[in-house]
Amino acid sequence: MKITDIQLNDPTTYVGVLTEQQKDQLIDQWFAPDSYFHAVQDANNIWILTIIQIRDCVNPDFLWVKDLDMIEFIPAPLPQLPF
Repeated sequence: MKITDIQLNDPTTYVGVLTEQQKDQLIDQWFAPDSYFHAVQDANNIWILTIIQIRDCVNPDFLWVKDLDMIEFIPAPLPQLPF
């Protein structure tokens, strides 16, 4: 699935899948003026970008993010805090 396949009223949260090399290329890079990429890992340790970062990307060096495969977001579990 690509970003163009996602309907605006779709209740499922999708994210773009990155390789580790792609994630490293995005460090300290902007996707829009005053907005920087911030890749995170999901519950399956897959590097991902939010749909907002992908959709709003206007940096000509990184427009390839608009072609990323999209998956349903599964958040990583929060670490348990000692009480």
